[in-house]
Amino acid sequence: MIERKFVAENLKQYQIEEYLRSVLGKAGLSYIKVQRTPLGEKILICSSRPGLIVGKSGSNITRLTKDLKEKFKMENPQIELLEEVNPMSDANIVAEGIANSLERFGTARFKGIGHKAITDIMSAGARGVEVLISGKVPSSRAKKWRFYMGYLKKSGDIAVSGVDKAYSSAKLKTGIVGVQVRIMPSSTSMPDEVIFIDSVKLEDTSTGKVETLTAEDAEKTDKKKPVKAEKKTKEKSADAEKKPKRKPAKKKDADVKTEEKPEKTEKTEDKSEKQEKAEEKKE
Repeated sequence: MIERKFVAENLKQYQIEEYLRSVLGKAGLSYIKVQRTPLGEKILICSSRPGLIVGKSGSNITRLTKDLKEKFKMENPQIELLEEVNPMSDANIVAEGIANSLERFGTARFKGIGHKAITDIMSAGARGVEVLISGKVPSSRAKKWRFYMGYLKKSGDIAVSGVDKAYSSAKLKTGIVGVQVRIMPSSTSMPDEVIFIDSVKLEDTSTGKVETLTAEDAEKTDKKKPVKAEKKTKEKSADAEKKPKRKPAKKKDADVKTEEKPEKTEKTEDKSEKQEKAEEKKE
């Protein structure tokens, strides 16, 4: 069956990758690929420290080729090494480094290890990062510690295709500690991202003339629009100032009249007193 053949080849490739990762654990492996050529099978190993894989005068590579021939029955395996340009942007290298540092220093300094890892990743140019350390850290009770920084997508197609994920484990005295790393590199394009264009060419189909519209011209047209609105507001304020002020309400006149009434009562009292005196004299 053809299906069984494909399954057997993929299983063999997976076993080769697992074996190389177990042997070259501290070399900072990014990825391992197996390619089939007419001359034999070609194995591509990308790592941050290829010098550790080569060894002194290529002793490690000769040993690896012998092991691959014996264990996996490969006829002519050819190992090719590639160096990772930006190792802190690769999730596999970061997860492996965190696991190695936990095995070296223990669980007492796990917070410093996590914070240093995320700061190095963000300084390398990533958009966001998340590191999960789960296990008996630092006490005898299992916990999960989360270290994060920046912007990271958790759902949608970008969370699957645009986020680099990696898993690793550290063997300690208290037990196995798991390390998960998610990195969102700067190369991932977001669907809601807006790109500003400096200049645009506009062609008139009827006349065939071509005009170039720059960002400066667009800014000038935008600035002219609010000036008209300002002029209208100024004209309205000037018209409001020109209008005469309204007269005060009639209540004030009523108050004045009420104040004048007591004077009239005083005059009437004076007249009545004079009349009484005149009558008394006549008598």
